[in-house]
Amino acid sequence: MKATIKKYTLNFKRPSGTSRGILNQKETWLLILESNGKYGIGECGMFKGLSCDDVPEFDKKLNWLCRNIDKGKDFLWNELRFFPSIQFGLEQAFLSLNSDNPIVLFPSEFTKNEAPIPINGLIWMGDEGYMQEQVQQKLEEGFTCLKMKIGAIDFKAEISLLESIRNSYTPDQIELRVDANGAFQPEEALEKLQVLSTFDLHSIEQPIKQGNVQQMKSLCNNTSLPIALDEELIGVIDVTKKEELLQTIRPQFIVLKPTLVGGFKGSEEWIRIAEELGIGWWITSALESNIGLNAIAQWTYTLGNPMPQGLGTGGLFTNNFDCPLQVKKGYIYYDKNQSWKANLIEDLCL
Repeated sequence: MKATIKKYTLNFKRPSGTSRGILNQKETWLLILESNGKYGIGECGMFKGLSCDDVPEFDKKLNWLCRNIDKGKDFLWNELRFFPSIQFGLEQAFLSLNSDNPIVLFPSEFTKNEAPIPINGLIWMGDEGYMQEQVQQKLEEGFTCLKMKIGAIDFKAEISLLESIRNSYTPDQIELRVDANGAFQPEEALEKLQVLSTFDLHSIEQPIKQGNVQQMKSLCNNTSLPIALDEELIGVIDVTKKEELLQTIRPQFIVLKPTLVGGFKGSEEWIRIAEELGIGWWITSALESNIGLNAIAQWTYTLGNPMPQGLGTGGLFTNNFDCPLQVKKGYIYYDKNQSWKANLIEDLCL
């Protein structure tokens, strides 16, 4: 078996704002396997500044993986426990290689009969006018669940935007989620959550920075707005540590990005623990190309979670890979009339 890595840079159509700054590009790494004339492909979408495997040894670990690919998926996955994005690319590549169709990793009604997955519409940070523009666009596109990034502009302006949405749409008409990406200071967070709760929001993701376990526990115990852990899960690798974290904090939800938490296997460990503790969950992409997003969407469908998922990021880039994934009226589905670029994997090997 031969394994190669191809680095690929995704360009945003429009600079996208988070509490960590403005994103113009997103680097990713494609793992391509070849064996007996068959190909498999996976995406190692390490997220700089966020992934726990954003370390100087990342490239060396990719090269190590290629040299040791014959040791098999299970051995390699365990050896890569501190490199979750590579674990995820490895899982995808082996599923792809062993599939009759290298792009269909999880055959289901999603891939066979275009069964849709409900998703949220993502509202990026920006000035108030830009955020209002995005909200209007998503509503016109038929979304009934919006997720708004907050924490970068003035809090009063963000509240004003939420208020304008709620004045026009009831919670039954539009579900609103917000994501602070850890932007609130611990001492102000509870007060801000109280203000936000007046707008009948579904939840808030990561109100304070990860690592403040006792403060987050206190927030989850006292909040009037359901809290979802997101970044808090990154870098928690051992199953026992995962159990300890959720048992201590007891959040209302967790948000799982396979690229950041060890792929399908790592995510399923979190899901099992969460369900045992009565904690809700949903799946979100992490700005992968359509290769990684395709894998996440197919896997997500098999989980049977009826909540809107965070899988609508494929259209953010100018140079993404053409694929059958389509977003329409608040759903993502696999359009059988669309196709991947002919010989995509072979072309990437050249």
